[in-house]
Amino acid sequence: MTDSMRSTPPAARGRSRPERRFDWRGLRSDARAAVPDASLALLVTGLVFWWLWVRVENGTSATTRVMPFLADAPGYWLYWLCQAFGWTGLLWAYVTVVFGLLRSGARPPWRWLSAARVEKWHRTTSLTTIGLMFCHAAAFFGAEVQANFEGQPADELVWGAFLESFVPGGYTTGTGRIAILIGLLALYLGIVLGLAFYVRQTTGSRLWRALHRFVIVVYVLSVWHTLLYGTNVWFDGSFRTLVWALQMPLAGLLLLRLLAPARPSERLRLRGPGRESRPLPLTARAAGRLAVLATIAGLAAVIASGTDGGRSPDGASSGPWPEQWVIWAGLLALTLVLVVVVHRLRPSRQAAARATAQDEGDRPADRARRVG
Repeated sequence: MTDSMRSTPPAARGRSRPERRFDWRGLRSDARAAVPDASLALLVTGLVFWWLWVRVENGTSATTRVMPFLADAPGYWLYWLCQAFGWTGLLWAYVTVVFGLLRSGARPPWRWLSAARVEKWHRTTSLTTIGLMFCHAAAFFGAEVQANFEGQPADELVWGAFLESFVPGGYTTGTGRIAILIGLLALYLGIVLGLAFYVRQTTGSRLWRALHRFVIVVYVLSVWHTLLYGTNVWFDGSFRTLVWALQMPLAGLLLLRLLAPARPSERLRLRGPGRESRPLPLTARAAGRLAVLATIAGLAAVIASGTDGGRSPDGASSGPWPEQWVIWAGLLALTLVLVVVVHRLRPSRQAAARATAQDEGDRPADRARRVG
């Protein structure tokens, strides 16, 4: 310790080094750990891109039945790259949700599937998913520029493509005015809720866990966006039914997570550890379990009937539903719920530090020795 440090009171030294509100070190570490995962995702994207290209070339793509001009695959390669990133992003979203549910719920009794390993996989696949979602939107932006390249000034073309690709509500025609709005909400909510992990030292672990549970909304919006606007599954058919069927194991895992959470404090009990009555948490948790049960029943009905409201190849298409105001109203409701959660669970600075230290198994004395 230098003479200047000895002469500086501890309180002043603490004020000169404020706590970081964002864990950049942790993010950089997770980003490096995600390199193999992201490389695999890019490889899968390339395979999906090739598969979509082959279907266009041999005339079996459902997309070209909806938009025949896209049969020129080399001329609209950015659109097909956008579709490939979208499908890979949905696959990685599925995987990271599975890891998240395994981490926070009852895990299989396999020794190699430790909590630390599952959590690491969950963090890396989450970062990869966010990257794939952004690449999906960026490729759509490029496809919009490519499709309207002729006949418009460059600045108007780029600005118009940006509005349609990155501004919620900016796409105002056809099915896209609903589907792209839903997709952009999933993108931005995914970035905010996914990266909230790296501000847990400020919010406290309890508030972060409460906010992170809403990531399941991002996944639901992503599936909705895909089935509404993914032209590869535009029509009713076996592949569309398969997409629905794959949601069944995920819904079952979510129900298992709610019925057997890893934390005893999250179990459905009428009274808390101190024997105090807890009607509000009990009602909220019971409602969540009933909602998942209803979702499973709905998925079973869709799979059994093969009908989910998708378009028929030979029938007239119905108008986009719901209206945009319904989506905005749902976003407002979700925002209000998040505000209530933050207000109810926001900790003091000292409580946040204690909760984070306890959650990570890091004692204050250990931190003091490392600093010294």
